[in-house]
Amino acid sequence: MNILVFQHAAAENPGSFNDLFRADGARVTTVEFDRGDTPPDLEAFDFLLVMGGPQDVWQEAEYPWLKTEKAAIRDFVMRLQRPFLGICLGHQLLAEAIGGKVAPANTPEIGVYENTKTDAGRGDAIIGALPDPYRALQWHGAEVVALPQEAEILARSPSCAVQAFRFGPRAYGFQGHVEATLETVPNWAMIPAYQNSDDPAYRKDNIDRLARDVASSIDDINAVARVLYEKLICGGAAG
Repeated sequence: MNILVFQHAAAENPGSFNDLFRADGARVTTVEFDRGDTPPDLEAFDFLLVMGGPQDVWQEAEYPWLKTEKAAIRDFVMRLQRPFLGICLGHQLLAEAIGGKVAPANTPEIGVYENTKTDAGRGDAIIGALPDPYRALQWHGAEVVALPQEAEILARSPSCAVQAFRFGPRAYGFQGHVEATLETVPNWAMIPAYQNSDDPAYRKDNIDRLARDVASSIDDINAVARVLYEKLICGGAAG
């Protein structure tokens, strides 16, 4: 299996998916846009995984490569119609690539939250196999506020109406970090955009508390990642 990964910060990598990739001997190619990488020929890949990052989807002036990335996502999802998973920023990039809209969140989420399935989610080939509610690490100040009619919202939380969605049979976006590991929070806290922030959410005491919350929920979070791996990355979803 040939897997393509789009990253936007070295610390925001596939996390627990890496263990699953190694166990199956998957061939993984990583494109890190913030370091100047450019996408290879998409035809060579069976699956595209797009990670999170400190950037926002509308910052094309600051990060011109966002235009290139959105175009690549659109091509992979709409022309090639191959399995896709976007997480956090990747979730938002998928929404914009297919004609949706992303905006600053009314209530930013940083913490481990439960996400509840919609009726469409309960009947979905992948989301339907997850617990209801399922847990994920949230770390976002933007959210998907509109989707094209062809997309289906699959999960929500009290503060975020689009926690998960599907476009077509094989393209999924997850706002929550289902790839989290025990190293995720301390590693992300060192990213300059967060480390230098005045937001109290990034104070050491709050970061330490968040790390403990992730540790107490890590089995639940990892179980979500495993379902996605088996049913979407390996199984290719419906159709």
